[in-house]
Amino acid sequence: MDERTAWNRRYAEGDYVPRTAPSPFLEEWLDRLPRGRALVVACGTGRNAMRLAEAGFEVDAVDISEVAIARATEESERRGLGVRWHVSSLDDFEIPAGAFRLVTNIRYRNPHLWPRLVDGLASDGWALVEHHLKSTADVVGPSQPEFRLDPQELLRAFESLRIVYYSEVLEAGDVDVGDYALARLVACKGDPGF
Repeated sequence: MDERTAWNRRYAEGDYVPRTAPSPFLEEWLDRLPRGRALVVACGTGRNAMRLAEAGFEVDAVDISEVAIARATEESERRGLGVRWHVSSLDDFEIPAGAFRLVTNIRYRNPHLWPRLVDGLASDGWALVEHHLKSTADVVGPSQPEFRLDPQELLRAFESLRIVYYSEVLEAGDVDVGDYALARLVACKGDPGF
């Protein structure tokens, strides 16, 4: 089964229950991020894309799943938000050079994508990235190690940018869900201004 079919099935059959609230990491940084055109990769049903649109960003959001994008489109129309939704594999999606003031990559690991995200940043652009980290602790998230980050992998991938914030943390999650091992990065091409 190809990746698109697998994700469509997960969304359609309820095997994957998408989060509806925006990423707390995105919320934490939202007021400090420069407004303009934003790219949200692996957007799922659009929780972060819609939050950025509400905050005044001009948003392009991409996901491989037609089912997820259909749900995102329906919800954004219901809320009156103008997000440009794209159904595409991120390996095939064209990211124009210098087009975005913000790129976000929340909980999707694709090392081949990261240099393209950096190239897609405007001269004053920012990247906000969060993903599951390899850990010896009992944590939630992907069970296969290839879907988790190695320590400092994210830091190395974005080293051409100015690193504004970086952390690798074991974070307490919901008592019913479990703990998370996460790497988080905020970086910019220019001067962060603070």
